[in-house]
Amino acid sequence: MAVSRFESWLQQAGLELEVRHFPQGTRTAQDAAAAIGCEVGQIVKSLVFQVADRPIVALVSGSNRVNLTKLATAAGGKVERADAELARKATGFAIGGVPPFGHASQLPVFLDQDLLRYELIWAAAGRPDAVFAITPQRLQELAQATVVSLA
Repeated sequence: MAVSRFESWLQQAGLELEVRHFPQGTRTAQDAAAAIGCEVGQIVKSLVFQVADRPIVALVSGSNRVNLTKLATAAGGKVERADAELARKATGFAIGGVPPFGHASQLPVFLDQDLLRYELIWAAAGRPDAVFAITPQRLQELAQATVVSLA
């Protein structure tokens, strides 16, 4: 299987995170949890929003829905979901495969505090059929994320 742009980015950054591929797909949190064999809450949903004209990323536990009021408070303005074109332009990845870091541009990232209760979580690796495992603390560090209550 060809190495994805995100896997290349990991190698260039010297990060040793194992990307796992699932032919059946990991596009949704439920799909990913079923493929991996973990709780839906351990899946990191990388969601792209915009505040005014600025894209942001919310890393949300797969079992949670984003509370837009809480995200708006954390991000400092009214939040709207980004369309597929903006998400790809801002992150460099299509919706369904957006990784939590390694984006095309420097973006503010907000991490759902509920992810911190797990020892290991799983995030998208640049494709809708690829994920990697990481501790929540390491994810926060690499994504330079602000931890907030998003549920």
